[in-house]
Amino acid sequence: MSTHLATGAAETATDRTVVDENLSLPLFRTLSGVLAGHPYLKVVVDRAENTWHLLDTDAHPFHVNYIATRVLGMDLDALDAQLDAFNASVYTDPERRFLLGVLSLHTEQNDGRERPFLVLETTEADTMHGELLTFFYEFVRSRVDSSLPLLLKPANHGQEEELSAISEQRVPRIFSHELFGSRERTPLNPGEATGRLRFFRTAGEYRAAESGLGWADIVAMPCLPDDVPRVAGFINTAPITPLSHTNVLASGWGIPNAIVRDLEQLVDKDRLDDAWVRYRVAEEDISLQRLDDEPDLRAPAWHQQRIRLEPPLLEDAPVLSLHRLRSADRDRYGTKAANLGELHHVLDSRTVDLTSFYGRPRPPREDLYGHLATRLGLSAFTVEQLRSRAAEFVAESVGAPEGVALPFALQQQFLASSPALQQGIGKLKMALELDATDVLDSLCLHLQHLIRHVPVPESVTRQIDQAFPASAATRGRLVVRSSSNAEDLPGFSAAGVYDSVTTVHGTGELLDAVRQVWASLVSPRSVRLRHQVGISLDDTYMGVIIQEYVPASLGGVLVTCNPTRRDDFRNVYINCSPGSPEQVVDGTVLPQQYLYNTVEGGGRTVALGSWNQGLSAAVRARLADLSLTGRLLQSHFSEADVDKPLDIEWLMTEQGDFRLVQIRPYAL
Repeated sequence: MSTHLATGAAETATDRTVVDENLSLPLFRTLSGVLAGHPYLKVVVDRAENTWHLLDTDAHPFHVNYIATRVLGMDLDALDAQLDAFNASVYTDPERRFLLGVLSLHTEQNDGRERPFLVLETTEADTMHGELLTFFYEFVRSRVDSSLPLLLKPANHGQEEELSAISEQRVPRIFSHELFGSRERTPLNPGEATGRLRFFRTAGEYRAAESGLGWADIVAMPCLPDDVPRVAGFINTAPITPLSHTNVLASGWGIPNAIVRDLEQLVDKDRLDDAWVRYRVAEEDISLQRLDDEPDLRAPAWHQQRIRLEPPLLEDAPVLSLHRLRSADRDRYGTKAANLGELHHVLDSRTVDLTSFYGRPRPPREDLYGHLATRLGLSAFTVEQLRSRAAEFVAESVGAPEGVALPFALQQQFLASSPALQQGIGKLKMALELDATDVLDSLCLHLQHLIRHVPVPESVTRQIDQAFPASAATRGRLVVRSSSNAEDLPGFSAAGVYDSVTTVHGTGELLDAVRQVWASLVSPRSVRLRHQVGISLDDTYMGVIIQEYVPASLGGVLVTCNPTRRDDFRNVYINCSPGSPEQVVDGTVLPQQYLYNTVEGGGRTVALGSWNQGLSAAVRARLADLSLTGRLLQSHFSEADVDKPLDIEWLMTEQGDFRLVQIRPYAL
């Protein structure tokens, strides 16, 4: 056994790192830390010396630093100066000297008893080929207590494909979705809240109590409904994904959200239902602590929040094709329509700079241009060449939907055409001014009914027909989407609040769908949510997007971040399912989930959702291109802060092409 001394900034501490000793369970527990709720231990295999190093987690948080300083005798400044080349030597060189990995400890139920087992994996960017993976597993297996089962977990899709040619008897394995698919507790949105736990076992129980929920409640149930009010925290007892509507709301509202499958047992054991609790969600821990006394809570800042919208432009703006809009048109056509117009501009242009995210310093690196060049297939480049290639890559990878945008002015012409509508709007405004929340729902529902049934003036229908003629409307299915000025705002996420209609056929259904989208602006839920943050009904308008329906073989949502790890600048998160993207967010199916590294490359499967098998290797490779495209578009659409992620709805056509149907900021 070899013991080192590690010197910290303030004091000297014992470094218990062990070299070339067999690993027992007690030694593992002595050296390990905790990651994502599981004990783990970093290991380094030195092929040149035929030894391995078991790193003291407290003393050595990074494999690379340990190898450079303790094995090769380098100092950290020298390592930082050549970090990318050094990383390549340990993660991608097929003849590498060092093999880096992590051992994590898990348990399984066997005849009513918990049985421990170890899982060996590399970092997600590691490109070990099959021979190296086999050597790594067999080396570690020979030095681990034989009573402990050891499984290899491929860290990315490339390793999965390499292992497919190797016998499971020789290299026993477990996949990420198998290991974590049945986790009792999964963080979705980090945060901390103190409040009263309201646990509902059924949707019926929730609906019976819904009107009494307040800002200090923490709502727990199998799957929260999309129209849940703004409260202190969410807990789900059934699986959902980080990109569900309710988690997007949790993210936008800054409240904790997690999956806690054993909540019912915790509630019964600790008498938590209707009790005051402190609820914490972090990457490595989810906790519920019962409080003995009711805390003295102040209303949160959002309870007094007042969001002011920029005044929209309501002059007679024309109905326009999406490709004629730019982002500045959001004050006449809404954010969604303007962003789709901007996407057309980006795809048609070869001069936009889509590389800014990679140009930002990520210490100790000055920039990530070299990594981007590798992803784009450039061996040598200037910054100008890199920008040109990035623009080409995006234009080759995705398309923008064709369609038209109806301006706010068209909605206003419709509303002004009917005295009954004006009277209904006046009553709703009066109730909001008086804060008469007890009558809001009935007034909203009555106004929605009027909007859906009042005839559309001929002047309005003529403008729609001229831009989207009846001949086009009768050719096939249409999609009608909302595009409001009161969504995707700092401090106010409207995910799932406004309507879109995806099954429109013919001119008659088109007008009905447009009125349904207009009516969603005054739904009880949308009015209440805006009222809570001080958005005036007078300042709120609805544009509409009309698109021809495109049949899809695959659809989903992509966010250009890792929703559960805010400091992860590498990964992009994708949810997808066969068919429409709406399935991903509305909870009708549990989608497949993937993470793609847009710096070093590679991807991995997080969950298979409602399906028994993952996508083919060819489709997963296409999703890697889509992920990189999303990251590049982030540089353009995030404007002042290139680290602000995007939320992108996409579909893959039956011909295998990608279409982006929505781009908006992802609320963090």
